[in-house]
Amino acid sequence: VKPMTPRCTVPKAVPVGKTASLHCHESEGYPKSTYSWYRNSEPLSPDTKSNARFQNSSYTLNPTTGTLVFHAVHKGDTGRYSCIATNDAGFAKCEEQEMEV
Repeated sequence: VKPMTPRCTVPKAVPVGKTASLHCHESEGYPKSTYSWYRNSEPLSPDTKSNARFQNSSYTLNPTTGTLVFHAVHKGDTGRYSCIATNDAGFAKCEEQEMEV
């Protein structure tokens, strides 16, 4: 079953250095969806250690739960965030939401 449009929760404004949690979830898809996050239409790597572009980023992305957590946000984390739920039957994307740091 193709995923439904996921419900995304993105904080509107987060003070520099604070933790920010972004959530993405949908419950219709079968098999269970995996989630990927995008900032300004660029995919965020789930593995920040192996990807040089993301080595300065302090976030953890859990593709199974759809949770994206920034441990200490900085100005560079400001942007438009969206999430895509994907399974074997297809994918669905939530609306982009702005997060300001």
